Amino acid sequence: MTLILHRGAQEASREEIGEIPIPITTRSYSPVAHGELADSLAKRAEYLLPEFSLHKSQFGLARDGQQLFGVHSFRNGSTDLALSIGFRNSYDKTLSVGIAVGASVMVCDNLALSGDITLMRKHTTNVETDLNSLIVTAILKARTAFHQVKADAQSMQQLPLADDEAYRLIGLMYGRGVISPRQIPVVKNEWMEPSHDEFRERTMWAFYNAVTEALKTTPPRIIMERHLLASKVIANVHSEIERAEA
Repeated sequence: MTLILHRGAQEASREEIGEIPIPITTRSYSPVAHGELADSLAKRAEYLLPEFSLHKSQFGLARDGQQLFGVHSFRNGSTDLALSIGFRNSYDKTLSVGIAVGASVMVCDNLALSGDITLMRKHTTNVETDLNSLIVTAILKARTAFHQVKADAQSMQQLPLADDEAYRLIGLMYGRGVISPRQIPVVKNEWMEPSHDEFRERTMWAFYNAVTEALKTTPPRIIMERHLLASKVIANVHSEIERAEA
């Protein structure tokens, strides 16, 4: 598991997330089982996205299993990116059910989420019925999000980035709340000495992956928001550079 590394989070298997005791349903609270959410997303995605097949699933638990963060990755022949569906859930009422879609980089599992998080406001009485609609809506967005991320990645691979520009962008990422102070040196180190040879070429794509590598240490409760914010900031900078060069 590489998506969650510390701050109380730990890797978990599908069996382990299913073993966490589910809270008691009350008149005002209806929990969604971690395993049920994971299974429903995987099964619905395979049905609604027939050109993709499930490649792997990753799960992380925090707060003694009360918080779940997971990612399903689906392949369709692409060797560099996988369509990804990220999701979260909680049993302690700290998180609403959330689903975000996009892509992950095959070589390192770095996430490139796109758009917004599809949210269930609360675990209310009608959550099971609403959850089915939530899952279908998110999956139907996944195909579009994946192809957009793939197109953006190809464009960023063609955009050179000098070291000084990368250093300025690190400051921007921190100032915009994408990365924490502890993640700043991780981004710099990944930029200067990438963990994977695929990112040694000095491009915007390599920088983006340095950022998403650092985001692997983000707590589960905010990891999807941070990935989405990173995508938005990178997209804005990318557009600004392209306009300046036009």
